[in-house]
Amino acid sequence: MKQISDIGLIGLAVMGENLVLNMESKGFHVSVFNRTTQKVENFINGNGKGKNIYGAMTLEDFIASLKRPRKVFLMVRAGQAVDDFIEMLIPLLEPGDVIIDGGNTHFPDTMRRTAYVESKGLLYIGTGVSGGEEGALKGPSMMPGGSPAAWPIVKPIFQSICAKVDDGSPCCDWVGEGGAGHFVKMVHNGIEYGDIQLICECYHIMKDYLGMTNQEMHETFAEWNRGDLDSYLIEITRDILAKKDDEGRYVLDYILDTAGQKGTGKWTAVAALDQGVPLTLIAESVFARCLSAKKEERVVASSILEGPKASKFQGDRKQFLEDMSKALFAAKVISYAQGYDLMRSASEEYGWNLNYGGIALMWRGGCIIRSVFLGKIKDAFDKNPQLDNLMLDSYFKEKLADAQQGWRNVITHAVMSGIPIPTLSAGLEYYDGYRCKRLPANLLQAQRDYFGAHTYERIDKPRGEFFHTNWTGYGGDTVAGTYIV
Repeated sequence: MKQISDIGLIGLAVMGENLVLNMESKGFHVSVFNRTTQKVENFINGNGKGKNIYGAMTLEDFIASLKRPRKVFLMVRAGQAVDDFIEMLIPLLEPGDVIIDGGNTHFPDTMRRTAYVESKGLLYIGTGVSGGEEGALKGPSMMPGGSPAAWPIVKPIFQSICAKVDDGSPCCDWVGEGGAGHFVKMVHNGIEYGDIQLICECYHIMKDYLGMTNQEMHETFAEWNRGDLDSYLIEITRDILAKKDDEGRYVLDYILDTAGQKGTGKWTAVAALDQGVPLTLIAESVFARCLSAKKEERVVASSILEGPKASKFQGDRKQFLEDMSKALFAAKVISYAQGYDLMRSASEEYGWNLNYGGIALMWRGGCIIRSVFLGKIKDAFDKNPQLDNLMLDSYFKEKLADAQQGWRNVITHAVMSGIPIPTLSAGLEYYDGYRCKRLPANLLQAQRDYFGAHTYERIDKPRGEFFHTNWTGYGGDTVAGTYIV
């Protein structure tokens, strides 16, 4: 048949359909295919009716409809389904054609697939796509990585359909080779976990300690969304707090307190452990979801385990809410600082040469963590691309200094009233640990050397020289190996 389409997409679930409609609205002709061909018919006769969209009933017909070099966008479930389609596509494609995986794929899989597809003479892209259903339709944030030669081929389409910031800059640019794109998307999702949990802890304090009504909390989040905390997640929290059902009841009050997850937050925490990066706040946000899932156990424990007597806040509520906004902002800085530290470590490990300011720009629009705050991160890395830690940038250093007293005040009140704040407190602990010139790890190393002859370094000797002490008087000179993070 005549090759008519600029790009083809496989997988007509919500995200896939909306990406197709987005691409078509930007002037591209799109072919679609789905294993369940009824979905193709439904889409072509429904939302895609009358548009420049070609519905293929077979994979062969789908490929034949694409202009060379062919670009095939997979929006299927991460995992085996991606591998299955790659195997089906390879015999139908030609050297220089591009396979694109837009799912929430674990970055090691993208690294493996990139190498495999390139070995067949084809090109591969693994791209993070953030923004949910609305973002897919109106403009997502996109984080592509994989085969560098594929980027010029897909760049016009990707940068046309992605979100744009106020100056027109696209929230999509090349991230790096191999699994870089999906790694950055994974870190994005980890930061998203942290942001969400931080907001939830503030909600918990407002509701159970300050005794605020849903309307009062709605108004507070609305006010926060006009300042430094201006972001998509603060905005939707504002709206959620005001939403009522048909009977006039607040919907939020009737939602069961057990959180779900799809695994990207866990992947981020595991990657941090593999890299030896202290991703404490994000890890705690993952564990908070795990703890929420133990609903039945928590209900039983609530009648057995003792805590502080229930008390309500006594004092200047307006000032306390100001402290809380600063605590939230400061902890948010920590979450991003840890996420960027992880990306820096992985960039060095895998040779990706990530553009950290560019990543902040990609996250400024379209994605779930989009916020005004990200512009300051871009500025920080524009000023110093080799910045060791986001907290050391002059803007964030001053913000953390300004927030510190309020941050500590909120944590003190929450702890004394028995309200769990795993991420607000983990953020402060990281801040205090990072700024501590001498940690008690000297004792830790002495203990390890005592029981396992793991050796230690000395402050009066060059780094890299290791020593062992015969602590008991009857130990030998043999020492054990060690793992240095």
